[in-house]
Amino acid sequence: MITTLRTNRLLLRKISVNDSSMLFRIWSDPEVTKFMNISSFTDENQAVEMIQFLNQLYKDNQAIRYSIIELSTNHIIGTCGFNSIDQENNKAEIGYELAKEFWGKGYAKEAISKLLQLAFQSINLNRIEAKIDPDNLNSISLIEKLQFTFEGTLRQYEKDDGKYIDLNLYSKRRSDHLKSPIFE
Repeated sequence: MITTLRTNRLLLRKISVNDSSMLFRIWSDPEVTKFMNISSFTDENQAVEMIQFLNQLYKDNQAIRYSIIELSTNHIIGTCGFNSIDQENNKAEIGYELAKEFWGKGYAKEAISKLLQLAFQSINLNRIEAKIDPDNLNSISLIEKLQFTFEGTLRQYEKDDGKYIDLNLYSKRRSDHLKSPIFE
């Protein structure tokens, strides 16, 4: 799988343990992790362990996670990637998060657009899914701008902090993508 992608403002590079200090800063922010299926990190070793876990999934062809690097500063501003890749059914689930100071600047749209291009044009996926907490209005807005289709609510789909939560399911198919403009 392609391990480096580039957009006008961003470099997406396969996540590395060397990224742990910058990612710890992001993953320790409760506002960033509020809608992720992790608790805010309290120790940089948690970031190292998460990166090692994600890289093992990559080695097993089950996922890939990219560090999002702002080209103008060479700083890591978040991550994105395919959380789970189902080779048999040519589909994957997408995930992403940005440091709070980069919200609302179009970086997530730029990064996810590049991932969609990779998915549909290079690695022959047919379907990309996004599972989003119904209260995560920013993420829902992003996915809707990228012309994902709302398929429904997965009721009490997973536990978060010991409590069952609903997740909204969105998808984009290769045929949908070919009909819409490619965002760069």
